[in-house]
Amino acid sequence: RTPVATGSNVVNAPLPGVVLDIKVKVGDTVKKGETILVLEAMKMENNIQSTSDGTVSKISVEKGASVLEGMELIVIG
Repeated sequence: RTPVATGSNVVNAPLPGVVLDIKVKVGDTVKKGETILVLEAMKMENNIQSTSDGTVSKISVEKGASVLEGMELIVIG
């Protein structure tokens, strides 16, 4: 068995929708609970929040993209 890499937190889409806005960029420092992305689902805007303190290491989606539930959005390292 290989150990799973620790130190990274992946923020996944809680429901299917369209990315309206990305509030952070790679290299930004974020705090737990900070809004990092806005997702439109069922005509409502949902603020997606950081799950931990850290630095944004990867943004897996772009503005206007349709996402499915559970899809990787942003990785915080």
